[in-house]
Amino acid sequence: MSIIFAAPIPGQSLTTEPKGLPFERPPKVVDPIEALDLHVENITKTESLEDAFYFLEQGLTLTALVEGILRSAVMEGLHSIDVSLIIAPVLHEYIKGLALEADVEFDEGFDNAETKKALTYERDRSRARDMLNKLREETGEFPEKISDDVVSEETEDKKTPTMEEPKAEVEQPAPQGLMARRQ
Repeated sequence: MSIIFAAPIPGQSLTTEPKGLPFERPPKVVDPIEALDLHVENITKTESLEDAFYFLEQGLTLTALVEGILRSAVMEGLHSIDVSLIIAPVLHEYIKGLALEADVEFDEGFDNAETKKALTYERDRSRARDMLNKLREETGEFPEKISDDVVSEETEDKKTPTMEEPKAEVEQPAPQGLMARRQ
C-alpha cells in the first residue's frame, strides 16, 4: 500500500483566503467574441505563433494545444470554462488554417486511425509517383509518365485473393439421460 502525499487534504481549500486565486473571481471577459478576439490577437504574435508551430511539429496535437491555451486563460481568470467551450472550435480552425498556410505538418488530434493510415498511404504513393516521374525525366530511360491508373492497375494485379480454410464439422453425440429428447 502506497500513500500519496501530493493530494490535497480534505478541507484545504477552506484554509486559503476566499477569491485569492484568479479563477475564483469573476472572469475579466464574459463575451465569447471578445475572448476569441483576445486569443486571436495573442496567437498571431510572432513569438506565440512560432511556439505553437514548434509544438505542433514536435507531435503535440492541435486539440491539445487549443485545450492548453484555453485552460491557461481560465486559470488566469481571463474567461470562464463555458466561454472556452464556446470558442474552442473556432480557435481550433483558426490555428489549423495558420498551420496549413505555413506548411506545418501536424496531427489534428481526432482519433481516426483508418483515415490517417489511408491518408499516409496516399501521400506516400503520390510522392513515389512524383519521384519516379522526375527520375525518368532526368535519365530519359522511360519518357512516359506514370498515372494513377497505371499505379492502381499494377497494385490490383499483385493482390492475391485470400482463401478461407474449410471448417471441419464435428458430429455431436446423441443426448442421453432422463430428460433427453428423442429425434
